[in-house]
Amino acid sequence: MKMKAVRSTMMKMAMIGALTVGGVVMTPVRAAAQQGGETLLGLESLVRTALDSNRDLIAARYGLETAREQVSEAWSNVYPSVSLNASFSRNISPNVNFLPAQIFDPTAGPDDYLTVQFGADNNWNSTISVEQPLFRGSVFVAVGAAGQFERFQSEVVRGQAQSVVTQVRTSYYQLLLAQEQVRLTENSLTRVRESLKETTALNRAGLASDYDVLRLEVEVANLEPNLRRAQNAVRQARRQLAIQVDHEDPEALRVRGTLAEMDLEDLGTNSGDNREVLAFMGYRAAGIESVGQALAFASDQRSDIRQLELTEDLRQAEMRVEQAEYLPDVTLFGDYIVTAQNNGGPSFFATGSGQRAYSRIIGVRVSIPIFQGFRRDARIDQRRASLRQAEAQTMQGTDMALSQVRGLIESADEALLRAQGQRFAVSQAQRGFEIASAQYREGLSSQLELTDAEGALRESEFNYAQAVYDYLIARAQLDEATGQVPLVDLELEAGQ
Repeated sequence: MKMKAVRSTMMKMAMIGALTVGGVVMTPVRAAAQQGGETLLGLESLVRTALDSNRDLIAARYGLETAREQVSEAWSNVYPSVSLNASFSRNISPNVNFLPAQIFDPTAGPDDYLTVQFGADNNWNSTISVEQPLFRGSVFVAVGAAGQFERFQSEVVRGQAQSVVTQVRTSYYQLLLAQEQVRLTENSLTRVRESLKETTALNRAGLASDYDVLRLEVEVANLEPNLRRAQNAVRQARRQLAIQVDHEDPEALRVRGTLAEMDLEDLGTNSGDNREVLAFMGYRAAGIESVGQALAFASDQRSDIRQLELTEDLRQAEMRVEQAEYLPDVTLFGDYIVTAQNNGGPSFFATGSGQRAYSRIIGVRVSIPIFQGFRRDARIDQRRASLRQAEAQTMQGTDMALSQVRGLIESADEALLRAQGQRFAVSQAQRGFEIASAQYREGLSSQLELTDAEGALRESEFNYAQAVYDYLIARAQLDEATGQVPLVDLELEAGQ
């Protein structure tokens, strides 16, 4: 009996020692400015980099530049047009006509003709033409349509910038969560390996059973691939984030912040790195405090709704362009014509010899379309149908957007409540682990109970990190859904 008591006491002390070693790595690691020669990057700096280098955003900006040039092209039809045409021709054999001889000699017979050469060897002709539209309905409406398209492309750039910021934030939070999974798995693996080492030593001394050793070996075998899987997830998250911010070395990319240490209730208690992550929320910076305000911001500021409304305006302008085809065109025109000819060698516009003449013409031209089949009516009907389609899409998009905003607000509130509950669960699990450790030390509980208590603590910590992650993701999506994305729609205030 005494031998069994001594063996039981030694096994309990070994387990407590192993769990104590594991407890050293249970505390979340705080981010530092430098880590192994690698610089830790913050969320704001990564987002600013992405806004400067993201390829999709660069392509959208080129699209806006194209739209601006199209506006300039549309205005060119309003300005006067000036053209110069000049020509030179050499008559190898000048044209000859036959005139009745009676024109010059009344005594000539009716069948008598004179050959008369028209034109000289060299003929010169130049015309300067000027046209100024006085009234051209389709042109003036087209200018407005081009302006509508420019505004649409500008909103496309804004929407793409919002999407880039949200994608970077999401990838950033995913990397933080993956790093938390690695930390917790490493904690468990370190603890179990140490426990296996101690239990193996006790087994050799005859103080632990082969089953205890076998169970710990199986647990190590299960944890090692989990750790590898978690490490691969971190690498993948780094690569994804590096692509979005155009970082040249994904493996060296390190980010600031630790989900397990973030306090969503009292932001002032967070470390500087965590406070920077939590402050990157446009929804809070915009002062939105109610669901009604969020819906109002979404209706007025959300990019995809604005794009739908601008598309509707563009379709309206296109229909007006077709309707303007029924209006007359009034154009003021003028021509200045210089003609010249000479014989012999070419002399530029008969300089010094030959003949030169000048003509000046000015007038107004009115063009009234009367009938061109049914082409114009068909095109107007097409544009009207496109307009009705755009209106239906705007109403559908608005309803879906407002529903999404409500859902995101509910998700954010739920994640915040879950984080609060999980924070309490972590403290309770910590207390439970301490109680189980004390009871095991006194011989009042089994090894399995102590292991379960430690596992519950680890699970509670990860559940808290998951709740914080879900809250941050919901807020990032809510910022985009309400059109209040940081660094795109508003600047972050210092110390927010």
